[in-house]
Amino acid sequence: PMRKTLLTACPLDCPDSCSLRVEVEDGRLLAVDAAPAEVAANAFTQGFICKKVKHHGERVHGTDRVLTPLVRVGPKGTAAFREASWDEAIALVANRMRACIAGPDGPAGIVPYLYNSSAGLAAASSIGPELFDHLGASYVPHTICAATSGHAVRSAIGGMLSSDPMDIAHSDAIVVWGANPSVSNTHLPPLINTAKRTNGARVIVVDPRATAMARRADVHLPIRPGTDAVLAMAITAELERRNALDHDFIGAHTNGWEEFLVACERWTVAAAAELCGLAIPDIEAAIGILQGARRPFVRLGWGMERNHNGGAAISSVLAMRLALGRFGAQGSGFVLSTGAAMPWDGHAFRTAPQDRAQPRRQVNQNLLGPMLCDPGLTPAIRVLFVQGANPALMNPDQAAVLRGLAREDVFTVVHDQVMTDTARWADVVLPATTHFEADDVAGSYGSLVVQPFAAVIDRVGQSRTNTEVIADLASRLGVDLGPTDPSALLVRGLGSNDSNARVLREPGRTLPFVDTFPTFPDGKARFPVPVYEPLSADPHALTLLSPASPRAINSIFGEGAHEPVITVHPLDAASRGVVDGRLVRVFNALGSIEVRVRVDAETRPGVVVLPKGDWSRNYGNSGFTVNVLTPSAIEPTAGGACFNDARVEVAPV
Repeated sequence: PMRKTLLTACPLDCPDSCSLRVEVEDGRLLAVDAAPAEVAANAFTQGFICKKVKHHGERVHGTDRVLTPLVRVGPKGTAAFREASWDEAIALVANRMRACIAGPDGPAGIVPYLYNSSAGLAAASSIGPELFDHLGASYVPHTICAATSGHAVRSAIGGMLSSDPMDIAHSDAIVVWGANPSVSNTHLPPLINTAKRTNGARVIVVDPRATAMARRADVHLPIRPGTDAVLAMAITAELERRNALDHDFIGAHTNGWEEFLVACERWTVAAAAELCGLAIPDIEAAIGILQGARRPFVRLGWGMERNHNGGAAISSVLAMRLALGRFGAQGSGFVLSTGAAMPWDGHAFRTAPQDRAQPRRQVNQNLLGPMLCDPGLTPAIRVLFVQGANPALMNPDQAAVLRGLAREDVFTVVHDQVMTDTARWADVVLPATTHFEADDVAGSYGSLVVQPFAAVIDRVGQSRTNTEVIADLASRLGVDLGPTDPSALLVRGLGSNDSNARVLREPGRTLPFVDTFPTFPDGKARFPVPVYEPLSADPHALTLLSPASPRAINSIFGEGAHEPVITVHPLDAASRGVVDGRLVRVFNALGSIEVRVRVDAETRPGVVVLPKGDWSRNYGNSGFTVNVLTPSAIEPTAGGACFNDARVEVAPV
């Protein structure tokens, strides 16, 4: 066998979209690392990658890998399966879908839970959604992450794109709000360090935790979760009092300033400090940095959207940045997601009729558990088709989700690479390819680079791509989706214009960023009028945060052995008799889990932190993880998840 070094790209659910170099021998993946900076298609990679991806080969060839189609033979949840042929498995799935469509629940009884956030553009957003549109199945919008922030951004700036994150190196004042880039955007901190070193940039971090970036910041504001909107409005109001806002920009490029200012003026620095649990001098120090900034840059994160005030939070921070103005200079801007810049048109695959007399039923991802368990739900959920997702772990109100998955009258299909917690509850499991085994295009939501990639290893087992499975199902169900071979799908998605087609010819094509305001028809951004809802009283006094960890991108990739640990502030630990390193019970009305505790001032008082992503087998025998404690409530502006509205108590075991 000959060992080969090949270049590829990482499409996993992370802003960075790294360029990779892999070592391959005899069709097997031996090593994964960053493409050297001098040959990387994406300069944002900077010659290093995170340890999560470095160890991805362990998943590709690991013992959890699903190698053949499987059909359930034992009780649900026991992972008792027999091997089946692809023909048998797909025929079984198609027949159950056909029976559902013909039955009293009709096509809406089919629920396609297609997340695919860690897939290439064709695998995630081509013929998969289109098949279920043709069938008239329920529609499942992506509300579990980024729905709230996406709605807020579109409402304020319409079609305007985020800034190029590479520009942050030229800033003189940087705000990182609700993000932990050291864990989930690892190539941003070096750019911030460059700005500090070369421009004397000062850094403000708003986060309830003393993250690695917060510890190095000039100002850390350890905010009480759910109060971000108030802090942003108070900062804006104080900057206005100091005559530090860009009124030339506001007048020329925005609408609604007066209404937004009225909403802000009720929040003084003192009032915000009391509500947000912050010190007045710290807020004033942050305001002073922004007051003197000529090239301010704000990195908004998704952390602050995960509660019932999430829409107000994103809107208020974005509005604060608009009021600062000073756009046009390199290093002055903001970024949440650059995804809108990707040259991919999912509408190019639309062939289903859009003028139905009866619109498709919408199923909010965050309400899957309660809907599965609702005996009066009409139409009932009869077929659950899961692809690129792990709802048994990733969904709130985990106990309800597991009760629903246990129902014998819900036929569950899981197409995945490994035997996830959700796959263990399935009736049929279909083996999926990894991105090392398929041709596709890696988009990005944290850079302005797109990268085509080709398979670098042989297929593992009998794995098939998302589009191959969908095409087979469509054929059996009599749905014509047009050409479905990989090259045809890429051409359709990228479009026929030469600018987009260049993506396939020029790996790592950098997209242009136009620093103008193509927002709404009148060319102006719109200031929101955020509505802050007071935090609800709860008998469980501690706010539970479940952020990403360095170990896993999300629960789809959480199979590695690891003991979950909850972080508790020393004051909260002392008042509860909790001792560092011991087992504790974490509980509320939804459920209870036992985990090891770490007593540390990394988190603010009143807030406990237990990262998401670990599989249930890492939690012992309960079958539950952190999401047994999170509510299925939804954010009011966009139906987003409210994980951070979880309130818990912690007690010694």
